[in-house]
Amino acid sequence: MEYSPLGQSGMMVSKFVFGTVTFAGTHGFHQVGSTGVDDARLLIDMAIDAGVNAFDTANIYSRGDSEIVLGEAIHDRRDDVLVFTKVRTAMGDGPNDRGASRVHIMRQIDASLKRLKTDWIDLYWVHQWDGVTPVEETVGTMQDLILAGKIRYWGVSNYSGWQLAKTVMTARMMGAPQPIAQQINYTPEARQAEYELLPAGEDLGVGAMIWSPLGEGLLTGRIDRDTPPAPGTRQADWPEPHIIDTERLWDVIDVLKGVAAEVGRSVPQVVLAWLRDRPNVHSIVLGARTAAHLEDNLGALDLTLTPEQAARIEIVGRPAAIFPLWHRALNGMDRVTEAERSYLEGHREAVLGGLRKAD
Repeated sequence: MEYSPLGQSGMMVSKFVFGTVTFAGTHGFHQVGSTGVDDARLLIDMAIDAGVNAFDTANIYSRGDSEIVLGEAIHDRRDDVLVFTKVRTAMGDGPNDRGASRVHIMRQIDASLKRLKTDWIDLYWVHQWDGVTPVEETVGTMQDLILAGKIRYWGVSNYSGWQLAKTVMTARMMGAPQPIAQQINYTPEARQAEYELLPAGEDLGVGAMIWSPLGEGLLTGRIDRDTPPAPGTRQADWPEPHIIDTERLWDVIDVLKGVAAEVGRSVPQVVLAWLRDRPNVHSIVLGARTAAHLEDNLGALDLTLTPEQAARIEIVGRPAAIFPLWHRALNGMDRVTEAERSYLEGHREAVLGGLRKAD
């Protein structure tokens, strides 16, 4: 397992992090998973044996019950692992039962600590942007939690590029700790993070941690253009992820299956190996319902794709060159930020290739 500092911090985090959205399976989360404490201990032991040192959850997962299962499963080895959880999503019906305000965060941190059976959170995520609460209020609250010893670091999740930049720069102007990481969705098919989030994070010193790298089950190899998701499964009934172009999704899966056949590995291992080596990616959150799923995912640790195989996956899922990126790719490659160079090179190749086809 590879370890490296997460963002602008000294906290060493494993390349693979174990996510616990599958724990508990209550309060509407039954389609995601229903892992109980005993099975959670088994999965956690497997992850730790493979070198995973961080476990990610959220207060909204099973409305707090995922935190309870994780807390029960790790409380006797708490000093050996890192625990991440989240705040922001609605946890009740009251007007202050949601958001990134001081009142909501202060309520929720104590509730999460109690459920997790711990005195501190190693990384506390703001789960979504809050367009009502002033950024200064959220930043100041996170600073107070750090000073109180309730959290070690904080991060943001599912922000846009401008929201990330505003948050970081506000923290710097206040002299407060900035978020050290962002948690974002990124797969061989879902590539929108390349437009701004990945290069912005790298440039601002905010590490990128990827959630749902298998597209919430779409990129497992069990679904393709000829095999729809089975009724009653998460892929059939869950509203996420949003697929903009279904035909493009099938094309990506076709290439993933082709590469998997070439290397003699599973499609999930190919996906994880590809993501692991992408620019500006720090860690990947694995989610597994069963020991077999987790074992297969961890098998990606020793898989390295050839440059040609990685390029085929990159090309088939490459996002469209939108403005101003296509303009910069054509006219501004002489002075690019290194964090965005590889993405702009792809846009330039796509635009020039399109021109040649038009000719």
